[in-house]
Amino acid sequence: MSENKRKTAKTGLLAQNTNLFRCPLCSGSMQLLHLKSLICANNHCFDLSKHGYINMLTHPQHTKYDKMMFKSRRIVSKSGFFAPLDEKIIEIIMDNSETAGALLTVLDAGCGEGSRLAGLQEKITRRFQRDFLGVGLDISKDGIIIASKDYKNNIWCVGDLARAPFADRKFNIILNILSPANYMEFRRMITDDSIIIKVIPERCHLQELRAVFYQHTDKQNYSNDDTLELFKTNFKLKEIKRVHYKYALEHTGIEPLIRMTPLSWGTTEERLQKAREMNLREVTVDLIILVGGN
Repeated sequence: MSENKRKTAKTGLLAQNTNLFRCPLCSGSMQLLHLKSLICANNHCFDLSKHGYINMLTHPQHTKYDKMMFKSRRIVSKSGFFAPLDEKIIEIIMDNSETAGALLTVLDAGCGEGSRLAGLQEKITRRFQRDFLGVGLDISKDGIIIASKDYKNNIWCVGDLARAPFADRKFNIILNILSPANYMEFRRMITDDSIIIKVIPERCHLQELRAVFYQHTDKQNYSNDDTLELFKTNFKLKEIKRVHYKYALEHTGIEPLIRMTPLSWGTTEERLQKAREMNLREVTVDLIILVGGN
């Protein structure tokens, strides 16, 4: 798809759903101006990019989530690394979406390069014939550019979760997958019968890499207790599901996995090289899905 066609498709989605947005500067409602910009009553203006996403950051942000990391995550995602997780999330969404035919309005908060949201949308639309409006938000422009180029049937937005550019009570599902959260903003954006689906690592997640990266340090053992308790203080915990499986590295090799995980940030180049040379055949995926609501 050409950039012009991609932008036209995104503009159509924005034109149909400008009510989802609010100005991140003044919280005013917004309208699409000349099919090029979102603008509020106070003339705060945010332009639609040539790639079809909208950048609603109010000031530059610096993040360690870079283009190489997102490209690596896309490679790993397309290999099926997250497939069992996706199936569990689909099951949760459908179990909590009782009204057949009703629109699923889904925000992926911390969407990265977009593969999780786009994959869930494709599977749910195809299997269950449900209308699915997917909105992806990430603070990294690099991730959103990749998402916007690859997945045309979603709205993609660069923005800060601390002041999310969305109006109150507009989403019936918020996804927060292996990403930082802002629970105050989540509570503001969901409806009364909405659900929050948060995915966090469990103690064995990528334990093979952790053992190399953090050998003989206190980071070798991981606990999610604090994250779980914080979630429970902000939402009524409806259910917890554990997803545990082995992923064969023959699909991608070790390099994309090393490059995609923040575990690599806190280690040395020597330990990174040691992981590359270990000839690992598989790694452990161990995740917890928290489902909460008001």
